[in-house]
Amino acid sequence: MDTRALRQALGRFSTGVTIITCCSPEGERIGLTANSFSSLSLSPPLVLWSLRSVSPSLAAFLAAPGFAINVLAESQVELSRRFASAVTDKFAEGAWSDGLHGAPVLAGCPAVLECSRFDAREMGDHWLLVGQVERVVDAPIAPLLFQSGHYRLLGEIL
Repeated sequence: MDTRALRQALGRFSTGVTIITCCSPEGERIGLTANSFSSLSLSPPLVLWSLRSVSPSLAAFLAAPGFAINVLAESQVELSRRFASAVTDKFAEGAWSDGLHGAPVLAGCPAVLECSRFDAREMGDHWLLVGQVERVVDAPIAPLLFQSGHYRLLGEIL
């Protein structure tokens, strides 16, 4: 399998952009940009996302009792870039508050899903993390999209 061709083909699928957060057992805020988020079930309410096995944040997410999925708005591109970088204090920008399980929640998002960890399984070179949604915030704000390695704006709805 040509992994470059596979990555290019998979990149054709447009996704939303999220910042996924948790609070480590030591009380440290952890967050990262991810577009590997998806709904899984309505009953029970489950969502999933994946994280590379070599991620320095993996241990914190596996130890945390829950996490928050902050679906980013078109106006939050710079926050997406910040949380995808190695900057040390990622939470210095943005309007953050503590949510369930201490997971940081970002204001101004089209959606925020606060979850308890339901399951976590290693699959290939990633971990699949499943959360049971405990709290939802929903707002009529245009989401930020990602496709073929670039940010996209929602544009016209047909």
